[in-house]
Formats: sequence, structure tokens, C-alpha cells
Amino acid sequence: MASRVLTALPVFNEQQHVDQVLRCVKQHAQDVLVVDDGSTDATAKILREQDGIFVVTHAANQGYGAALRSAFDFAQRGGYDVLVTIDCDGQHEPQRIPEFVAAYENPTGNVPVDMVSGSRYLKSFSGDGVPPEERRSINMQLTRQLNQQLGLHLTDAFCGFKAYRVSSLPRLKTTESGYAMPLELWVHAAAADLNIVEIPVPLVYLAEKRSFGGSLDDGETRLRYYYQILQESMREVAC
Repeated sequence: MASRVLTALPVFNEQQHVDQVLRCVKQHAQDVLVVDDGSTDATAKILREQDGIFVVTHAANQGYGAALRSAFDFAQRGGYDVLVTIDCDGQHEPQRIPEFVAAYENPTGNVPVDMVSGSRYLKSFSGDGVPPEERRSINMQLTRQLNQQLGLHLTDAFCGFKAYRVSSLPRLKTTESGYAMPLELWVHAAAADLNIVEIPVPLVYLAEKRSFGGSLDDGETRLRYYYQILQESMREVAC
């Protein structure tokens, strides 16, 4: 029996991309969920004009991690087998959604896959972009730290293009609402001994000056925040 797959997009003020991205996503996905994380631009209006999607709306902006948790909850309540998450800023290619589902459904060996994570550094693609050096450096630092502390073998700690076994989501007990949520997620995934595979995705950058919000736009501040959440998560699972 084919898996029931939900594809979810966390969205905040994406009026520039949301219509075009959704049109493409719907060509390659079964059911589509948009989590509107308190958008204040025309995003909500654009979503109301879309057919064939589910929408969860946060009354106020709560953060990227909170939007992902809403998607996790929706997938569990809806009885889905697989949840695919994809960003809505045009930097992920929706036509690759079936590749994530295939990697989940056809594991190498006999061990079922719990998470399929996209990596922009696993393989080079023709036309790959060049990431802002500060963002790449922070990603590489945290990826190495995760591998050393958790015994993982990641090449990209922050790619939002993923597929999850929905029945494994309750084991990812994340509470972080901001951009550091992926770090917390890796800690819980390792603690639960989830089977994780990476698959390559192209390196696309369309908004090199994207804001992380307030003081987090400063790279050193963001790095300290990431390490703080990582260490707090490590202490939490050790209790």
C-alpha cells in the first residue's frame, strides 16, 4: 500500500514566493499543508485564494520551530505515514519531493528510515549557488559539533527539506520555537536512535541577505544562540 504523504510549508511573510511555490508543490505532492506563522503581508490573502490545500494559521509570529511543530501535530492527527517539509522561499525544488518519499519507502538494507534529510553539501549540482560565507561557516561548525557529540554523520545540519516517518515524530520532543529548533531536533533524533539518511539537493540561494530577526542577524550572536540551544538540548536528554 502506498504511503499517505503530507507536504508542509512553514510560511512567514512570503508573498513574493508563496503562490509560485505552491503551484509547483501541488504538482508533486499528495496533500499540502501551509503553516502561516503570523504573516503580516499579503500571504494570508494569497493562501485564501488557493485551492486544494490545508492551512494552519498562527495568530502571531511564533517562529520557525513552532511552525514545524504545528506541521508535526497536523500530520499525526491526520493519520499520515510521511511528512515532507519544504521551505517556501524558492530555495528548495518541489520536483524533488518524490525523491524524499522514495528514500523513505525504499531504505538501503532492512532498517526502516525515520528521517530523510536534504543536504546541500553532499553532492555538487550544475548551477549550484554560492552560500554567504558566514552562513556556510556557521552551518559547518554546528554540523561538526553535532557529529562529534551525537555520533551522527551529517553534512548539512540546517536544510529544511526533510521527510519524517510520522509514527516517529512523538520521539522528537522539541520545544524551541526559533531557528535553532533543527539542532534540538537532531539531539532528540540521536537520543531516540532514529535511522537518518541524507540525500543531496541543489544549493540554491535567492535571498542572501535574509533576516533571521533582530540580533540574530549578527553572525556571532546567532552562533552563540545555536550553541546555547544545542547544549540545553544535550542536558535535557541526559536527564
